[in-house]
Amino acid sequence: MAIVAIFLLGIGNFAMHKAVLESGHRMLSQVPDYVHMVGGKATLLTEFLVLLAAMLLASTGWTWVLWAYCAYSALNGFAAWLILTDRL
Repeated sequence: MAIVAIFLLGIGNFAMHKAVLESGHRMLSQVPDYVHMVGGKATLLTEFLVLLAAMLLASTGWTWVLWAYCAYSALNGFAAWLILTDRL
């Protein structure tokens, strides 16, 4: 059950991440040039690796990782909300 919950949260994280990348927010101009050279795919790869690690840890019985990934997703959601609503 933890793996399914983490997977669903991961889908939301990817959606928020992609929305922020496509928003054209002025803060994105401050990230290093190599991030722009690959179109933000390096950051999406990092997002995938975090999701993969959380799912692998959950599959070995470390159920606390679900709560950690929930907290991570909540922080991602808050940051995306700040950026997409131009409050930051």
